[in-house]
Amino acid sequence: MSNSLFSLAFGVGTQNRQGSWLEVFYAQPLLHPSGELVAAIAPLLNYEGGNQAVTINTTQAAQLADAIKPLDTAQHALLTRLAESQRPLVVTLLAEDAALTSTPEAYLKLHLISHRLVKPHGLNLTGIFPLLPNVAWTNQGAVDLAELAERQLEARLKGYLLEVVSVDKFPKMTDYVVPAGVRIADSARIRLGAYVGEGTTVMHEGFINFNAGTEGPGMIEGRVSAGVFVGKGSDLGGGCSTMGTLSGGGNIVISVGEGCLIGANAGIGIPLGDRNTVESGLYITAGTKVNLLDEQGELVKVVKARELAGQTDLLFRRNSLSGAVECKTHKSAIELNEALHAHN
Repeated sequence: MSNSLFSLAFGVGTQNRQGSWLEVFYAQPLLHPSGELVAAIAPLLNYEGGNQAVTINTTQAAQLADAIKPLDTAQHALLTRLAESQRPLVVTLLAEDAALTSTPEAYLKLHLISHRLVKPHGLNLTGIFPLLPNVAWTNQGAVDLAELAERQLEARLKGYLLEVVSVDKFPKMTDYVVPAGVRIADSARIRLGAYVGEGTTVMHEGFINFNAGTEGPGMIEGRVSAGVFVGKGSDLGGGCSTMGTLSGGGNIVISVGEGCLIGANAGIGIPLGDRNTVESGLYITAGTKVNLLDEQGELVKVVKARELAGQTDLLFRRNSLSGAVECKTHKSAIELNEALHAHN
């Protein structure tokens, strides 16, 4: 067996009454852990290779802690704490970045992105949706929907409320990871698996889906849909939209370059190059007919927006008289207010 792993993590999570995993919390996931660390834990887990999620007890956690003490002080300290857990424990080992086969594997890959160890589109997330159970996220953690009514009654009988915050496959990121140097006005709008780069501010109406995110610094007051990555220094205005990757059956991966501005209530269905501006209220899809204008504002030709995908220094606007969508070269790059992000 090779001692080379793609990823390794020691986790604590929640199971339903049938022993199925509902969620897993990995405090310190590892990308490409050392071969010495893998060699030390493999015999204790009877691990012989492949992608596996191995359920362990507190005694095994203590044994693992002793085995890695001279190799990794941070992981040793974590396992020492896990050895005191009253919740189910799991060790997830990924020999390769392959299609997902278990709920603990799915949660590990979401953690890798939110811990900024891997950027969006950097992991194989094939099969993730069937492996993420739809659960009730409550003030007491994840609850199986089939067990929710009984848990609510039990709480009432004991004189307190079991608050259901959401019913979803994905939890909010901040219950698992709070990246350094960010501001998040409403944490419920950031899903686990989001990549929130340092210097990013997400205002109350901002939303970042899983496998999506921002390089940072930047201002997000609109929607960063699944698969979309926003370059540094870009500003997504209030209520604006980015079309999710492969939405509508297309084959264009949507992204936003550096120094871009998407105005309030605008939207894009094409990737933007650096220093692009989209006028407020203007939604550009790949098939939108666009009038290309020269420096004098004269029409050069009409193209579909997809032909402008990824090009730099463009200004997309509507003609206030005709309503036609126009595009001009836009030389003045959008610069974020540095003071706004200086204290993240």
